[in-house]
Amino acid sequence: MSKADRHPTLEDAYGLAEALRPALHRLYRQLRRESGDAGLSPLHGLLLAAIIRQPGIGVAELARMERLRGPTISGHVKAMERDGLIARSEPDPSDRRRNGLVATGKGQEIIRGLKQSRTDWLAFELARLSPRQRDAIRAAIEPLMEIGQ
Repeated sequence: MSKADRHPTLEDAYGLAEALRPALHRLYRQLRRESGDAGLSPLHGLLLAAIIRQPGIGVAELARMERLRGPTISGHVKAMERDGLIARSEPDPSDRRRNGLVATGKGQEIIRGLKQSRTDWLAFELARLSPRQRDAIRAAIEPLMEIGQ
């Protein structure tokens, strides 16, 4: 009995994964290129977006969420503060030692600009596809979101 006979669904999933992974990787790389002129490293962009999504997040929580070491995150947080992208919030009333992080107006504007340039690029590329191809992508959004959770 072959591997495909024993697990046809899993075998199909492996084939799909091998075809999808390089396509997603190329798309991700191109989207990153679209934000190259913002003067923001990919990691700082990632951290800034996380801080915008969760205003008041602590450094330790941010490190856990992004799976980075505390000292690594601390250095990046200090650089982002120095660049005026984030600020420390008022101390937490339940723990006066903890200051959360918030994005400044400058940081929020940079992320808005990044999202807009990426959306503009992607919309232009999607417009070049046929209606049938756009429908296929539209149908794939929900299952892809489910995988990413």
